[in-house]
Amino acid sequence: MRQLLTPNSMWSTHELKDRYDVVIIGAGIHGLSTAYYLAKRGITNVAVLDKGYVGGGASGRNTAIIRANYLTREGIPFFRESLSLYEDLAQELDFNLLFDQSGRLDLGHSESAVYGLRMRTGVNKLLGVDSRMIGPSEIKELVPAIDLRVGKPLPVMGALYQSSAGVIRHDAVVWGYGRGADRQGVEIHPFTDVTGIVRENGSVVGVDVGDRRISADIVMSATAGWSSNIARMVDMKLPLITHPLQAFVTEPLKPFIDRSVSSANLHVYVYQTDRGEVVVGGGVDPYSSYSQRSTLHTLEELAANMLELFPFLRGVNVMRQWAGLCDMSPDYAPIMGEVDGLPGFLLSCGWGTWGFKAGPIGGYTMAELIDTGKTPDLIRPFNLRRFSRGELVNERAAAPAAAVH
Repeated sequence: MRQLLTPNSMWSTHELKDRYDVVIIGAGIHGLSTAYYLAKRGITNVAVLDKGYVGGGASGRNTAIIRANYLTREGIPFFRESLSLYEDLAQELDFNLLFDQSGRLDLGHSESAVYGLRMRTGVNKLLGVDSRMIGPSEIKELVPAIDLRVGKPLPVMGALYQSSAGVIRHDAVVWGYGRGADRQGVEIHPFTDVTGIVRENGSVVGVDVGDRRISADIVMSATAGWSSNIARMVDMKLPLITHPLQAFVTEPLKPFIDRSVSSANLHVYVYQTDRGEVVVGGGVDPYSSYSQRSTLHTLEELAANMLELFPFLRGVNVMRQWAGLCDMSPDYAPIMGEVDGLPGFLLSCGWGTWGFKAGPIGGYTMAELIDTGKTPDLIRPFNLRRFSRGELVNERAAAPAAAVH
């Protein structure tokens, strides 16, 4: 049974059926984008289940910076293709996503940091990402309000500049994918808690929702920080550790910065929204937890680090602070694809602090895998078996991810 809540509803309400071709656990950007691209491939008997509201997990608790300036030959093409999809996504979904490709600066404050950024820049260029190194004078031209810290500890010595990087309205992306999937026949079921994963003869064949059993040919987990909990339903221990990640936003100010600025040495990143608010984030909390409560200690630390670069913000009021959950893998790269020895079960996890920027290509490639039964070359390096084989990706350029966004 399909029923619209109102004529202007984003998606329909449905009664759960007894069987689907695909059940996706998690109605965030990765779950909904996979459902959307499955529907575009003609697979519409799909249910997306979430224990909370749509986009209420990490997809609604991030700072929505989009970039592709990673380090490895595996990571750069993956995020490059995701950025490419983002560039046309508003038109694709017929939904205003407020995507602003204003660029991003990754600052270097030491000779070793600048060396690392130069290496990343070279690899970026070889793999088709528009990165280049710039010096302090050009940094000051692009961001006049920044303190270059001349004569101070950690002076700004250079930066990796990716002009095509940007920011986007994260909830709009989730809504757009949800609406697009719904219009093609996918069912979205918020407030539907998966309590178990059903196995028969060594294969996953469905899920339990309370006392209700739902059959499926494929069950995919796209639950970010909660991925370890889902994996335990099939007696699997994933190489993931969940950490909180906190950020805050200030009161609106007159525009003073029109691109994002990140410093791995100072453990902070900063950008200004189109409403004038200043968004400030940093590294994951040093402890493992499922808590999504923000803390005064982290607020003080982020504010102090921000003021090292923009000291004139000293008297600005903080309006909101929040935390999300990050599922960190040992090599700072995602875990995507089939699970050896467990047919019918797929994983899209290990996204750490960079999962939102990977949402479009993550969904696109997982949909291709489900449809064709073959792992796309773009995500082959991210399979789970790499950990037992010692074939780690080591995407340390995402660790400013771990340390900074």
